[in-house]
Amino acid sequence: MESNFQRSLTAVLAHEGGYVNHPRDPGGATNLGVTIGTAKRLGLDVDGDGDTDIVDIKLLKPADAGKVYRAEYWNRVKGDQLPAGVDYAVFDFAVNSGVSRASIYLQEIVGVAPDGRIGPLTLQAVEQWDSVALVEALCGKRMSFLKRLSTWSTFGKGWSSRVTGVLRLAKDMAITMPAKPSKPAAPAAAPDTPKTSKSPLAAIVAVAIALGAGLYQFAKANGVPLP
Repeated sequence: MESNFQRSLTAVLAHEGGYVNHPRDPGGATNLGVTIGTAKRLGLDVDGDGDTDIVDIKLLKPADAGKVYRAEYWNRVKGDQLPAGVDYAVFDFAVNSGVSRASIYLQEIVGVAPDGRIGPLTLQAVEQWDSVALVEALCGKRMSFLKRLSTWSTFGKGWSSRVTGVLRLAKDMAITMPAKPSKPAAPAAAPDTPKTSKSPLAAIVAVAIALGAGLYQFAKANGVPLP
């Protein structure tokens, strides 16, 4: 949901951390989760020297990173339209392992053809799920994927901690954040017949009328003179 972007971004940035350039990380130099490859593709030039290099990655600020995350990840997984908790879980997965993979795993869970692009059919299918259950299923599949990677022995401890944190916060979001406003309840329909009065006097009057009508019919049928 749209109102959950900033909270989700803050959580993502906390996991991504600051500048790193691990020799075994295929993403290369990274800061606030933004890789140098992404920075070059988007033409980020933080130092204003007309080029995108490691210096720009080192100088990257959260505000700059936020623009990247919204355009490259949040918008592409339709974060504004996903339920609270599910939006963050998919968003963080996309940041960590790619938009297409996160989308495909979500689609496989909800039973939609996995084309890697979240659209109306996927969103409709997501709405049929309990958000907490969906978050649990997605994080479970995500962990299974990470364990299959050749770099698990190097980064597995950190990845496991991250997914566990995402699972915990996403479930909290799903439980505590308001869902879409529900439609006001329709007014109760008027009964087809009026309710019978419970008044004792009304009941006595009704009995008297019925008895009077019965006596009249009896007298008329037997030739009894009526007053």
